[in-house]
Amino acid sequence: MKKENCDFPEALKILAERAGIQLKPITPQEQAAQEEYDHLRALLEDAVTFYRHHLLNTPAGKPILDYLQTKRHLSLETIEAFGLGYAPHSWDAGLKHFKSKGYIEKDLLEAGLLSEHSEEGEQKRLYDRFRHRIMIPIRDERGRMAGFGARIVNPEDQPKFLNSPQTPVFDKGRLFYGLDRARKAIRASEQAVIVEGYLDVIALHQGGFANVVSPMGTALTEHQLYLIKRFAKSIVLALDPDAAGDKATLRGLQIARQTLDRQAEPAFDARGLLSFEARLQADIRVTTLPAGLDPDEVVNRDPAEWQRILENAKPIVIHVMETLAAGRNLDDPKLKNEVAAQVLPLIEDVPSPIERDTYRQRLARLLKVDERALLISARPRSTGRSKREDLHPARAEGAKSEPGAGMPAPAGAPAVIVPGSAAAPLEMHCLGVLLRRPDLIYRADRVMQEEKLSRLGADDFSHADQQAVFQLVYASLNQTDAEPLDYVLNRLPADLVEFADQILARTQRLDPNEERVLEDLLRALLDLRRRNLRQSIDYLRYLMEESQQQENARAAIHEYGQAIRQNLKTLETLDRAIGRYTNRSGI
Repeated sequence: MKKENCDFPEALKILAERAGIQLKPITPQEQAAQEEYDHLRALLEDAVTFYRHHLLNTPAGKPILDYLQTKRHLSLETIEAFGLGYAPHSWDAGLKHFKSKGYIEKDLLEAGLLSEHSEEGEQKRLYDRFRHRIMIPIRDERGRMAGFGARIVNPEDQPKFLNSPQTPVFDKGRLFYGLDRARKAIRASEQAVIVEGYLDVIALHQGGFANVVSPMGTALTEHQLYLIKRFAKSIVLALDPDAAGDKATLRGLQIARQTLDRQAEPAFDARGLLSFEARLQADIRVTTLPAGLDPDEVVNRDPAEWQRILENAKPIVIHVMETLAAGRNLDDPKLKNEVAAQVLPLIEDVPSPIERDTYRQRLARLLKVDERALLISARPRSTGRSKREDLHPARAEGAKSEPGAGMPAPAGAPAVIVPGSAAAPLEMHCLGVLLRRPDLIYRADRVMQEEKLSRLGADDFSHADQQAVFQLVYASLNQTDAEPLDYVLNRLPADLVEFADQILARTQRLDPNEERVLEDLLRALLDLRRRNLRQSIDYLRYLMEESQQQENARAAIHEYGQAIRQNLKTLETLDRAIGRYTNRSGI
């Protein structure tokens, strides 16, 4: 308003045009939805009070309070500040309490406070979702209630942690626990530290380290990293030795547990993190904790030790390099080759040539080999489109591309790079269908063109391995020497054979009806494109926010706005097509 000397409505209109957002009055339906969200948040605030009362003021809560104070070393002030509570050991204590306050069962179900169960032929039974558990309120970055994390009291109970289910106000892929309290400290320190556990966050805040957050027990998502990048460019992953050590893998993007609703092996993916680091222009580092210790145990033992652990955090490639080499006989040539085979692809994924050269030199010193041997071993960097490929403007309406090839971005367009980790099952399903029925590529292309969408291409898949398989599938259609599947399998690089086996295992039992297989493939491809497009739009908006904080960025802001508008049009086209393939009878 000050810069353009305009009133609020005019300023809003200017900003909406830059962001590619169409201003429209709030509809009665949207107003009703907003009121419903407010109603659910008010119910969740009442739940915080209910659980807090049972922790602080009931005989059943006293041993839980003692546990938090004596075993977890949390002060009463910290317990109250974070709103910790206790869910009674009862199937319906919460149900009765909230109904007595005028809430209806539908509200309690929508807020995730109730679960329902029914046997065949029996009426549905409602019961408290959280029973005999330590209750941890989860708020969004603005401090609004969203849901709960619940930890067991009885070691025999399962699962150890239980989150609120997906609700209109709780999406665990879009939240960081503790961010509402950590925002100020993260900005001040210019560093965000990510740990695994809720109680770890609380203990570290109590110990004076307020720049700490935790994901919702899931793999880190694209949205979470965009969110944390708004507050700091430096991100440290504080992982336990199992998560980032002996069990280190280079596949998937799974930094924390798959879910707190079931136990799973933690996994650490360096490649996914490297792509995030490049895309977000962030400094992502990794540090591991002393064996057998959680962050809360470290900070309670010696706060200075926690500070030293953070200061010793290493870049992703160095962390993997040293982890793979630790405790192994690197005089053994085969072990040297094994370590190099895992580290070199990571180095090749680093966008900076100076950093790549530095990492190669360090690996050569670690393995005591000539650096030239590593250069020969390294796979050549692709000169075409790869897993860091540009999705701008993602699949413009009616755009055409060469079959099997990516669509180049227009000159001067901002690069938008979106990972496909969240959509990996969809991508593998599509590839599995195409491996078994490559002729469906032609039929899918015709449908896409009828819907004013671009034909299938390698850029429908997010990683180089998936793109390589698709390109071989496409090439198999243009030869007559072998069956298409044999052609693909005989030409796969050795390091992709296992990957192809995994893809084929997903599609062993295709429907014998070809039309249903085609429709299934189209639904999956359209859904995949929609996911990628939405991520692309989110990222463009993030880039626009970044540019608005810089001087002389008007041209970039304009380009981002144009790209967003174009992508939104394509999204409308995709949604119409998806509607046609999800609303057919008999499907």
